[in-house]
Amino acid sequence: MPVLKFAVKARSENPTKTVVEARGFKMVIDEPENLGGTNDGANPVEYVLAALSGCLNVVGHIVAKEMDFTLRGIEFELEGDLDPAKFSGKDTDERAGYKEIRVKIKPDADADEETLEKWLETIESRCPVSDNIANATPVKITLK
Repeated sequence: MPVLKFAVKARSENPTKTVVEARGFKMVIDEPENLGGTNDGANPVEYVLAALSGCLNVVGHIVAKEMDFTLRGIEFELEGDLDPAKFSGKDTDERAGYKEIRVKIKPDADADEETLEKWLETIESRCPVSDNIANATPVKITLK
């Protein structure tokens, strides 16, 4: 299969607000007021959770079809723990990102527990966003 390339363009509107364009869609990223933002959109780490849920949804439906069971929908609850010390410029050995992300998945499906366990295992192994979060991905940031 050929490698797919995805791209977005973004610009800052103020110190906390970024507008991102992806294939003609606009996303607003902002911080809540208690973190100095204008609360015009989800913040970057909330978008990470949102991206993970979206990817798990797509892969979950693909895998259910491959496993030949009916999946009418999926409900997700995601949460993560993040220490803001490094982000805030404090001297710390803590990482800047999530310490842990927890995902609860509730499928509406015609499948037994054993099938759903295999389904979940397969989703986890095939979700690109989960893979990017769980494994080091080279990120090259340069000046333009």
